[in-house]
Amino acid sequence: METENGKVRLDKWLWAARFFKTRALAADAVTGGKVHIKGNRAKPAHGVGIGDEMRIRKGPYEFIIVVTGLSIRRGPAQTAAMLYEETPASRSARALLAEQHRLATLSTPRSEGRPNKRQRRQIIRFTGKGG
Repeated sequence: METENGKVRLDKWLWAARFFKTRALAADAVTGGKVHIKGNRAKPAHGVGIGDEMRIRKGPYEFIIVVTGLSIRRGPAQTAAMLYEETPASRSARALLAEQHRLATLSTPRSEGRPNKRQRRQIIRFTGKGG
């Protein structure tokens, strides 16, 4: 669904394409500089047309997409996925970053939580600080 001039508001399109859960979150991201169209920062009311290239930053991930369809309605995820096409470079960069995060998480030591009663008694005996 398009408007009469073939453009849709950026915040509405981001919401319809399911990049953000609400339109307010989409508008906040655009205002905060997380969305660039053709290399330039945009405002929430900026018109999006077919063929526009966008950079969308969500957390540590960055999506580089090309708009292939316009909609002002939020529909099913399958329909939303047809509104854009992600570049292969963007897809591979996101996969690489996800793998790096996964490996970093695996190498980080995890505590087992609070000591149980037996372990607390051993700590008290070892430190000599009876309570």
